[in-house]
Amino acid sequence: MGSSGDTEGATDLTMRSLCSVLGLLLSFHAALGVSELRWCTISNPEQDKCLTMAGAFKEANIQPSLGCVQGTSADDCIDLIKANKADAITLDGGAIYEAGKYHNLKPVVGEMYDQEAGTSYYAVAVVRRNSSLNINRLQGARSCHTGINRTVGWNVPVGYLVESGHLSVMGCDVLRAVSSYFGGSCVPGAVDTNYSDSLCRLCRGDAAGEKKCDKSPLERYYDYSGAFRCLADGAGDVAFVKHSTVLENTDGKTLSSWGKPLLSRDFQLLCRDGSRADVTQWRRCHLARVPAHAVVVRADTDGALVFRMLNEGQMRFNHEGAGFQMFESDAFQQKNLLFKDSTVELVPIATQTYQAWLGTEYLRAMMGLVCDPNRLPSYFRWCVLSTLEIQKCGDMAVAFSRKQLKPEIQCISGESTRHCMELIKAKEADVVTLSGADIYTAGRSYGLVPAAGESYQDDRKDTYYAVAVVKRNSSYAFTIDELQGKRSCHSGYGIPSGWDIPVGVLVQRGFIRPRGCDVLQAVSEFFSASCVPVNNAKDYPARLCELCVGDDHGLNKCHGNSQERYYGYSGAFRCLAEGAGDVAFLKHSTVFDNTNGHNTEDWAVGLRSEDYELLCPNGARAEVTQFEACNLAQVPAHAVMVHPDTNIFTVYGLLDKAQDLFGNDSNKNGFRMFDSSDYHGQDLLFKDSTVRVVPVREKTSYTAWLGQDYVASLEGLQSLQCSAAVTTTPALLLLLLLLSLCSILSSPDL
Repeated sequence: MGSSGDTEGATDLTMRSLCSVLGLLLSFHAALGVSELRWCTISNPEQDKCLTMAGAFKEANIQPSLGCVQGTSADDCIDLIKANKADAITLDGGAIYEAGKYHNLKPVVGEMYDQEAGTSYYAVAVVRRNSSLNINRLQGARSCHTGINRTVGWNVPVGYLVESGHLSVMGCDVLRAVSSYFGGSCVPGAVDTNYSDSLCRLCRGDAAGEKKCDKSPLERYYDYSGAFRCLADGAGDVAFVKHSTVLENTDGKTLSSWGKPLLSRDFQLLCRDGSRADVTQWRRCHLARVPAHAVVVRADTDGALVFRMLNEGQMRFNHEGAGFQMFESDAFQQKNLLFKDSTVELVPIATQTYQAWLGTEYLRAMMGLVCDPNRLPSYFRWCVLSTLEIQKCGDMAVAFSRKQLKPEIQCISGESTRHCMELIKAKEADVVTLSGADIYTAGRSYGLVPAAGESYQDDRKDTYYAVAVVKRNSSYAFTIDELQGKRSCHSGYGIPSGWDIPVGVLVQRGFIRPRGCDVLQAVSEFFSASCVPVNNAKDYPARLCELCVGDDHGLNKCHGNSQERYYGYSGAFRCLAEGAGDVAFLKHSTVFDNTNGHNTEDWAVGLRSEDYELLCPNGARAEVTQFEACNLAQVPAHAVMVHPDTNIFTVYGLLDKAQDLFGNDSNKNGFRMFDSSDYHGQDLLFKDSTVRVVPVREKTSYTAWLGQDYVASLEGLQSLQCSAAVTTTPALLLLLLLLSLCSILSSPDL
């Protein structure tokens, strides 16, 4: 019995082994479809090299055998592989993204260029040494690109320009944005686009002038060396290439067909910080570190088998003395055929997904570029908070539509900022402009993200200063330490510079002492009277509304919107200017916006900035122009907040194009984005003091926009776990600067 069992067990083991072998063979045939791996090439020289490599592999008995299928371009090869008419091709990052996301191809073998960079390389911007360009002054320059949708020649530089706000894209039309940004380009492959006049203007085609702007070596300015030649020939002013491109084509390595030899010292790199560096300094001066090229195949192809074949090939044909060199192309009168000539070794890719290979940084850059116009909503629904905002929003929608700005604007009425957050989270609205504490709530509680910000200075800074303003009066002069019993004007409940910061300062310094966390009551007892407009006045101390005046008919008194004439920054300043209050808590630019003829409303006519002063934390007074030295805190600007599924680049792209038309108060297009005087209100949709809408750049989360100190202070307050019902509202996060104010309050005397 035992012997029989052993025999059966052995037989079973043998059958399982046989089945494993058969399974491997079946998977091999299923993976490759035929007994050869069909490599897709995109030019005659590459086809010649492929055939030569196939012969070398056959002579070395490398299996499976290698076949060569010639396509017209990388895009064509992707289609051939998807249709099972070819099996493999080496692609760069941009093409890997397209092949993976839209055609279900996967990377299985990666190129390694050197031990330091590993399976990655650097994208750089190159200019002639005698050029005056830097990375911040490229608008209007002539540009040379390796090809449309190529990694270092297109995706990285265009992605950088979009992310940094130099280049805004409206309605997903990246090609249109690039064509209007540069003063002519050579972008091989753009010949079939609607903007070929601009994007192909610098291209030259082959020796006979044919195939101009073709995405292949037939265009002499195609690929890395071609883009650099475009610069070297004087056709372009900047070339977007790989870190090794200049060194591979200069100092004795220039092809004779280019004409005179080139020297690397005659070229420089553009750095992200606006400086320039020698071409050997690419480790510190580059636009991005990007994933290496990789061999891609269909999803059902066994990547291990592909690597096994190529690995055997590189072991035999990647050493000095070998009859065929896998990673050299000089014998075929071209560069970078089949593989990059700078490849040192091919390595297997463990996680065979395009996402893992490209990495999160590269994918994030791609988000700004890969935007499907067909998936872009027809409208951005703007959440507004008052009748006056509805009026201005409606006019903005009409103005944008007349100038064919996309997407168009619809106006959605919200009951409060929280209600707008709820609507956006539920995807029943798209956009709302919020201030500090509301940005925190929108991000933390509703998952919203900033898509654009306001800038209140010409230098496009996305922060501002909170200040305490008083009238210049020698007979009634007081300091910040003598505010008790005074009458106070606040832009609104929960607004950083009008409430959170000044009250936080007074609490931190011990002047205001809340009992049982009831800060509202404590503030009402500290000042003799105030105007602190609020959205929900339930259980609100009456003294905080005592100075408020409502609208022109005396209605809507103390409402937290522009129906209250003392609401907002300009409203709080009006409260001070008209003598209702003794001190106003404002933004640093508010005084300038409403004096010296800048505000033509009746109440502001004749007001002069020199008639007002600032109260400094150190007990001094200062001129209103000295806000950088005399302020209560530096505050993050208001931000346009959206659902995380919304493409933030399309939001900024729309607003940037709009502000070019409607941002300047003297524009002749009728509507004014940053002016609310036509509606007899203040700060509608945007703050009236806004100079420009700016991109969020790297501040793509609410925490990044607000800053670490600001957020830490907010979260520190939450740890107090106050039980009073009033602490559930965002405005009572008023101690937000208690941690960061310590350093501010110790500032030296002016």
